[in-house]
This record gives sequence, structure tokens and C-alpha cells, in this order.
Amino acid sequence: MTARRTAVVTGASSGLGAGIARALAAQDHDVVLVARRADRLEALADELRAAHGVAAHVVAVDLADPAGAARVAEAVGHLSPDVLVNAAGFGTAENLVDEDPARIAEEVDVNVRALTVLTRLLLPSLLASPAGLLVNVSSTASFQPVPGLAVYAASKAYVTSLTEAVWAETRGTALTVVCLCPGPADTEFFQVAGTDRFKVGQVVTVEQVVDVTMRAARGRGPRPTAVVGWRNRVTSVLTPRLPRRLVLTVTARLTGASAPREAPVPVGDGTP
Repeated sequence: MTARRTAVVTGASSGLGAGIARALAAQDHDVVLVARRADRLEALADELRAAHGVAAHVVAVDLADPAGAARVAEAVGHLSPDVLVNAAGFGTAENLVDEDPARIAEEVDVNVRALTVLTRLLLPSLLASPAGLLVNVSSTASFQPVPGLAVYAASKAYVTSLTEAVWAETRGTALTVVCLCPGPADTEFFQVAGTDRFKVGQVVTVEQVVDVTMRAARGRGPRPTAVVGWRNRVTSVLTPRLPRRLVLTVTARLTGASAPREAPVPVGDGTP
């Protein structure tokens, strides 16, 4: 009897992470569910055990904590994971000058630091697997700067760049690398962001994203990036070819980004 593969899924308490975890369990993967909300993780773990007979482990960790990724890696190391899905992430939705510095620090920690460190820590295990899989959830926002969503879009541009580089570095191995770029998805993202002004582009469902993820995981195409939604795919190809200033102007209008509500307060007045 072939041993089940083990998949670690961050952001598994809701949305894309929960959807992908369900799909992996349905394909007979044992799962490690990672997020902050232990109660939601336990409920999903019970569901997956009952529905598919798989082992489902819960690791309740806040990935905004700089030590969070290392805590996850320590908790799952003995399982020798074959699959890592970095689905944890959130966005803030103000002009940078209006953002809470502590909140955007957490955004960078979750979207960039935790994803990078956890990928690095689990990559040896993924490479050792005869059928390793790395899925990093990026966004169509990664293909251009987005005024009013500046930190989120920049963090996702980093994720796309990192993932494509890891794909190139690991070619010739058994590892499949997927950079997943959904458009606006029907998840809690906009509730967390506090606005739905940024539903720009083709809105996709969790089911669509999961379907694209599973198909990309089975293939080894000429590039790792998988964009969800045909209109989003067209936009992702066209946008980088347009003049940057035009892209910024159009994007700002689409998102409703505007000038700061009031003059920013200087950090200091130059007085010795």
C-alpha cells in the first residue's frame, strides 16, 4: 500500500486555503492545517477525517509573528511534507500615508516573510519527495502597482518573482512549483481589508481557484504561473506591455484611489 503524501496548507481556516485543503484531502493527502483560528481548523480537520479518512493535524500559529514560520516547520518536520501550499495572506486598502504602520508590518510579515521562510525551511523535504509540490498563492495584483492597495500589490509582486525563481532553480527535479494568481475571489479578503473597492478584474470563485490549482499541480508547463479566469489571463499578459504611467492612472481610477485626505504629519520639524 502506497503511503499517503502529506500536505501543509497555510491560511487553511477559510477561503482558498480551506478549499485547497479539501481538494488535497479528497486526493488522499494527509493534511496539516495552519492558521490563527484553532476552532476553525479543528472543525475542518474533523470534516476531512470523516469525509476522506485522512490524518488531519492542526497547527494554530499567527504567521504575523516573525517566529511563526519556524514554529510551523518545527511542528511538521517529523511528517516529511511532500506538499506546501502558502495560502495565508491579507491586504490593506488605503493610501500608504493613511495606513497603520503596525498593520502593514503584519501584512509584510504574513505575505512575504512567513511565505519565504516557510518555503525555505520545507523545501528540502519537498525536493526529497518523488512527487513534491509547492504552491504559492500570489494575485493578479502582482502584475502592476496598485495605488490604494500599494503594500498588498507589492507583496504579491514579490511572491510571483520569488516563486518563478524557485521554479527555475528546481527545474530538473521532481518538484512541481505553482505560482497561483487568482483575481478577486469570493473569500473573506475584502472583509479583512474593510472595503470591496478593489474587486477589479474578473471575480472568481473558490471552486474555480481550486480547480486551476489542481490542474496546475498535475502539469509541468513552460512557466509556473497560473492565472485564474480568462479575462484575468488576458489582462496579465497585456498590462506589463503598456506604459507604466498609463497603467498607474487607469488602476488608480478603477480602485478609486485618491489624494491623501489631509496633509501628512511630518516626522520631525528639523529642530536640533
